Amino acid sequence: MTEMQSRIARCLRQPWRAIALAVAVVIGGLLIVLASIVPFSSETARRKVIEVLSARLNAEVELAELRLRLLPQFHAEGVGLTIRHRGRHDVPPLISIKRFSADGNAFRLLQRHVTRVTVDELDIEIPPDRKRDRTPGEEPPASSTSEADKGDVGRLFVIDELITHDARLVIIPVDSDKPPKVWSIHDLRMQAVSIDKPMAFSASLENAVPPGAIETSGTFGPWGREAPGQTPLQGTFTFERADLAVFKGISGILSAVGTFGGTLERIEVHGVTDTPDFTVKAGGHPMPLHATYDAIVDGTNGNTLLEKVDASFLNTSLTARGGVVKKPGAEGRTVELDVVMNDARLEDVLLMAVKAPTPPMAGALKLTTRFELPPGDRDVVEKLQLDGAFTIADASFSSPLVQTKINELSRRTQGQDATQKAERVVSQFAGRFTLRAGQLSLPHVTFDVPGSAIRLAGDYGLVSEHIDFAGTIFTDATLSEMTTGYKSLLLKPFDLIFKSAGGGSAIPIKITGTRGAPTFGLDKGRALKRDSQ
Repeated sequence: MTEMQSRIARCLRQPWRAIALAVAVVIGGLLIVLASIVPFSSETARRKVIEVLSARLNAEVELAELRLRLLPQFHAEGVGLTIRHRGRHDVPPLISIKRFSADGNAFRLLQRHVTRVTVDELDIEIPPDRKRDRTPGEEPPASSTSEADKGDVGRLFVIDELITHDARLVIIPVDSDKPPKVWSIHDLRMQAVSIDKPMAFSASLENAVPPGAIETSGTFGPWGREAPGQTPLQGTFTFERADLAVFKGISGILSAVGTFGGTLERIEVHGVTDTPDFTVKAGGHPMPLHATYDAIVDGTNGNTLLEKVDASFLNTSLTARGGVVKKPGAEGRTVELDVVMNDARLEDVLLMAVKAPTPPMAGALKLTTRFELPPGDRDVVEKLQLDGAFTIADASFSSPLVQTKINELSRRTQGQDATQKAERVVSQFAGRFTLRAGQLSLPHVTFDVPGSAIRLAGDYGLVSEHIDFAGTIFTDATLSEMTTGYKSLLLKPFDLIFKSAGGGSAIPIKITGTRGAPTFGLDKGRALKRDSQ
């Protein structure tokens, strides 16, 4: 038996020695490979991380501290990582991380995968795209990434799972005088994190105004090296328990679901909202409010373009287009909308705005208006601004007393027999209106019932409920024809005074008092003026 055969025989007689030898060879080879991937020196590793990230991101990278442990499991801890887009010292760093840790195992490291990275206090601040500020023909800044860098960068690690706590996403506006748009993210989880590929994510965060909980998931990336604002993203969201009471003058708990997509600078959002107890303080009546919307969020300035909003409450629907924009010199954003109501009910709108348990009027409403709600810590009714026109068809009054007077007005102004019972009539309205500082102004209103037409102008206080209107009632019958007996004879001389050009009478009237106790009467000043003429 040769010497070699003798050694083999001894190994076979003692198999545990053969196993130990094989394990030693494998571990030794593994450590050699690991040493080629992750240097044992923490300082060397820190410099390598800075070098690779700088090349891959075309960025200026700083890392204050990095500590490594390879056995029994790979573990790394880092402090003070900042990544600044190269040459952008006019804005905060693109990425700032207070501390992070990474964990993995040897076999996954061989495949250039880190099992898990945990990040605390992550800040991502997206600056405006410099392309917006370039003059025509100006070339973008050249990338400093060399071909050698690209080869090394292509071997960058993939993070299987990234977990962050207390993160912030900040969109810096083009105008330095405007505040940035900030989203605070409590928990963020991402899978298969790689700078050059889309990454799946899920996040939980609290919205500031209105306060509420947001859950979102989708994909993010690949990262825009030259223009971070062009980084694509898409996903879905839910918005729960949004308390609208933060806006003075309204209240209700809103929920929403939807989708979003686009880039960080231009996010298209499609959503559905429901507020089962939407309430305007001026009226105090909760009602269900449902809306669908298509919007575009401009991350460069925080403005939101509302391409279309379809809303409905009770038996009323409306369509709106406009935006939520920042105006020069204003603290906060202004809501600007063009509103169209082609299928509305007057009683629904009045129920929203008046405190009476039953709306004072009912009818088919059509309305168009310019809607503007500026920022400020004031009641919505006090700061809301409207400018529009309306028509009301087949209107009736909920008060039996008022409706009886309208019925009687119609009968008398038609010159019908006083003994004839007045039938219930409906009224037609049309006019223009403006709303400023809680004061509703109607420069021109028409009010028609069979036998008469009323032309009015005046003001109504939404909070005070004070009424101040003046106008003229045009009747088919003359004054003397509106009554019988000796009263008819007494009114004969006045037929000439109040005679209208088309026959019948033109009687100046005024309406004052309050919504609950209005006063109707002859406008004596204008009547005397007619008499003198």
